[in-house]
Parts: sequence; structure tokens; C-alpha cells
Amino acid sequence: MIQVCLFRDGTLFTGGEELLGEDGRKWVDVLQPDEATMARLAERFGLHKLAVEDCLHLDQRPKLEEYPNHVFVVLQGFTAGKNVCDLTMHEHHFFLAKEWIISVHELPFLGLETIIQRVRQDPASTLGRGTDFMLYLMADALVDAQFPILDSFSEELEDLEVAIFEKAEKSHLQRIFEMKRMLVQLRRVLSPQRDVVGLMARRGIPHVDERSTLYFRDVYDHLVRLYEQIDSGRDILGNVMDGYLSMVANKTNDITKQLTIFATIFLPLSFIVGFFGQNFDELSGTGFYISMWAMIVALPISLFFWFKHKQWL
Repeated sequence: MIQVCLFRDGTLFTGGEELLGEDGRKWVDVLQPDEATMARLAERFGLHKLAVEDCLHLDQRPKLEEYPNHVFVVLQGFTAGKNVCDLTMHEHHFFLAKEWIISVHELPFLGLETIIQRVRQDPASTLGRGTDFMLYLMADALVDAQFPILDSFSEELEDLEVAIFEKAEKSHLQRIFEMKRMLVQLRRVLSPQRDVVGLMARRGIPHVDERSTLYFRDVYDHLVRLYEQIDSGRDILGNVMDGYLSMVANKTNDITKQLTIFATIFLPLSFIVGFFGQNFDELSGTGFYISMWAMIVALPISLFFWFKHKQWL
């Protein structure tokens, strides 16, 4: 369905018929596209059928394609729920021409609603500056929405690192792998998207004025920062993983050491049991029993305090 149709003078339409008869720059935003809506827009604006087909099939790779009368751009972004690793991908398709821009997306996006309100309040400094400037605003909103996600990720990663060094648990390992998958997902999207925005930041792209390339260069810089944060997060996550394995190995070594110490303490008792288990006549004498009790009691206690002195316990 067509969500909004905004014109250069700030007029807002909620239906699809009005856009067919208006002049001037137009912004048509399509939420949850269907074949009928896209076919009507393709007929009205001359959209290429391959680009229209991409709009009806999600999970496209970020890309920029040039067609005879428009440029087709695919950009993606994410939103996160309470669990920072629970990401929802927002895929946005843009048809850019000199006098109109069409944005197509399946899910509502808060940043887009903010732009709509801005166009309503000040159409001259938004849609009036050109359709390429509108594309910049929407691309910038998609990119900037990733910074809070990575900030929350960094905070949780620090808390996870502290928790692991206090007491490593199996749940920490599971969380590490969840966060690793999240970074892979972000990197898979932002890497080609950086190339797409980099193309728009250069001169020579149809329907993108030279003055707008400076704005797209700013979006490109934001993507570079995001990419650097992702790489930094991967390095820190690797260190956290190494810390977890080290803590588990140290714990295993401590258990092995304690078991070895206890086995050493009870070694005299094992010797006595084995010695008197032999088939010979009973021994007697005061000295014998004194030495036997010394081995049973005094020697284990002496070993215990010796291990304490060596700080092995």
C-alpha cells in the first residue's frame, strides 16, 4: 500500500490517485508493497521491471543500479529489541529520478517517520532541495540507527568480560557465540553498503548533484566508523573468548591440583593398608605402633601444612 505521498510544497496525500496528477518533485513512500501497487507505479513512472521484481522479493544485497530514466538503490539497516543480539533487518528500495523519488520497504521504520514529519514542517529545506537530498536523509537515518545498537553491544560486551573473570559459566559461552553471529550479520550488510554509498559520494552518478555528494560522503564516513566498531568488537570478543577458555582451563587445573594434593595426603594410609594386607604374622611392640600412628596421623597433617606453606592449597 502507498503510505504517504509528499510533494515539494509539503502537501501530504495518503492515497495513490493524487500522485498521478500532481506536478513538481514527489516523494512516494510504499509500505508493504504488493504487485498491484508496484505495477501502477511502474506504469506511471516507467520503473524497470527487474527493479520492481527486486522490490517484491526481499533479502536483496545492497546495490546501486542505473536504468534509462532512474537509479535503483538498495540499502539495509537493523533495529534491535531488548536483546541486543535480536536484530530485525530493514530493507529499503529507492527509485531515484530528478523530479521524483520512490521508497519501498516492508517494515515501518522510525527514522523514516521522523523524516516525514520534517518534510511536513519544512518542505523547502528537505524535498525542495532535490530528490537526491531526500535519498541522503533516508540513507543517513538508516546508517545512524546502527550506532545505538553497537553502543549497547559494547556495553554488554564489557559486562560479559567482567562476569567471565569473576566466574565463568556455560551460559557465557553461548552468549559469546550469539554476539559473534550478530557481528557477522552486521558486517555482511554494512560491507557492501559502504561500497554503495561510496559510489553515491562520487561524481557522475545520474540524478545525484555534485552538492549532494558531500552529504553522501558524510554517510560514507559514518559507515566507516561503524565498520571500525565492528572490527574492534570482533577483536574484543575474541579476547573475551580467550579469557573464558583460560578461566575454564585454570579452574580445571585447580581441581586437578586439589585432587592430587588429597591423594598425596592419603598416600601413607594407602601404604599402611597395603602393607598390613600382606599374609604374615602380626607384628607387636611399642615402637612399631608409635611409628604406625605417626604415619597415620602425623605425616598427613605435616603434609597438609607443608602444602599450605608452599601455597599449593
